Amino acid sequence: MNRTLVFATALAAGLATTNLFAQAPAAPAAAPAAAAVAPQAIPAKVAIIAFEQVVVATNEGQRAVAEVQKKYEPKKSQIETQGAEVDSLKKQLQALPASASDEQRASLIKSIDVKDKALQRDAEDAQNSYQSDLQEAFGKVEQKVGQTAVKYAQDNGFTLLLNRSGNPQVPDPILWFAQTTDISQAVVNAYNTSSGVAAPAPSAPSAVHHTTPSAAPKK
Repeated sequence: MNRTLVFATALAAGLATTNLFAQAPAAPAAAPAAAAVAPQAIPAKVAIIAFEQVVVATNEGQRAVAEVQKKYEPKKSQIETQGAEVDSLKKQLQALPASASDEQRASLIKSIDVKDKALQRDAEDAQNSYQSDLQEAFGKVEQKVGQTAVKYAQDNGFTLLLNRSGNPQVPDPILWFAQTTDISQAVVNAYNTSSGVAAPAPSAPSAVHHTTPSAAPKK
């Protein structure tokens, strides 16, 4: 049985928002009350963004993934070695002749059980640590990308920015949108330019894999 780590991440999506209902400081008693500003209707210009995928697609986001993956390569190798040892013991158990003693059989079964439980425990601990480190790394990038996304929307006259999941496994709150309103790639380009982080050099596929939602536009 080949046991390997399932490295996955579920990145938190969304932009930092200002609390519109925050309590304002009390005005001095002698000061007149400020005149209420009536809400004003304006023509809507809506933009769509797959925010999770934008963070992943930026040069800095890719670099963050690569750094965390590199950190956990030794742990993955350790888990694979443990899995191979358990598999070997199971094959030995299956290959025992009918003449093997009960003690010998029981010893193998006990060894398999102990090592298999250790494998499961180590794999789970490593996966949780990997996800935590990846979340932390992306959280730092995510805040900066969010600022770029909002600035891009403002600079281009958009009045509303909606986030779509972009992940076929996650229900998308947006049923349909025109492709011309999707600013995801434009924000990636804008952030890469402003961050100054170079694109990662092409490399052989890493033995450690992470799962990210699909960045394909919704049709």
